[in-house]
Amino acid sequence: MGDLNGRVALITGAAGHLGSAVGDALAELGADIVVLDLSAETTQAEAQRLAAAHGVRSIAIPFDLENPEGIAVVPERVQHELGRLDILVNNAALVGSSSGLDAWSVPFLEQSVASFRRGLDVNLTAAFALTQACAPLLARSGQGSVVNVLSIYALVGPDRRLYEGTTMENPAGYGASKGGLLQLTRWLATTLAPDVRVNAITPGGIFRDTKEPFLSRYTERTPLKRMATEEDLKGAFAFLASGLSRYVTGQNLVVDGGWTAW
Repeated sequence: MGDLNGRVALITGAAGHLGSAVGDALAELGADIVVLDLSAETTQAEAQRLAAAHGVRSIAIPFDLENPEGIAVVPERVQHELGRLDILVNNAALVGSSSGLDAWSVPFLEQSVASFRRGLDVNLTAAFALTQACAPLLARSGQGSVVNVLSIYALVGPDRRLYEGTTMENPAGYGASKGGLLQLTRWLATTLAPDVRVNAITPGGIFRDTKEPFLSRYTERTPLKRMATEEDLKGAFAFLASGLSRYVTGQNLVVDGGWTAW
């Protein structure tokens, strides 16, 4: 039931750390992969890597999800080149530490309305627009599955003690956009049923050269006493993308080492 041979998965933000791991997880089960990301160069490189590593078909679609006009070209190209679409993973996001975004990862009184709106556009509106564009193709699959990637900050507020004495911040727009994506998941689940299942995955903090003292504070507060790795999340994506979860929709699978269990 976990076999994805013959199915096609579209992953947004697919050239990033988590997106790349999701691509590996689904390709390992036999899925062909559509890599969608902003940079043409990195998107093409990731598609080539997946094809070479797993012996699957993989195509690259460079696309700016912040400006979704013309987004219908995405499912049209998938249909033309791969013939179907079974799985959509909405993973692209401006994260808490996104660089190059002014007045985003700064203290609350310095966060700008413009950056807040950009966070909503990329993290929430883009998932709405792409799911809407892909819904007919997913429905024709007979096994359509949408997986939205959230954050623990869709569920809880930030523990400010973790950030004291560091240069790290927790943007309001990040938590608000991920919380909105959780509700969009539920809304889409009842709207696209019975043809397409829609679920979410909520990762905990993922270790990426995380600095002290944040690292020690985070691990001490986590029941499993460590941050996540991308490898920890692969099984959750495989579960929700495949027939293993064929009677699961409208749910949020939390993979956070127990962070939100306190």
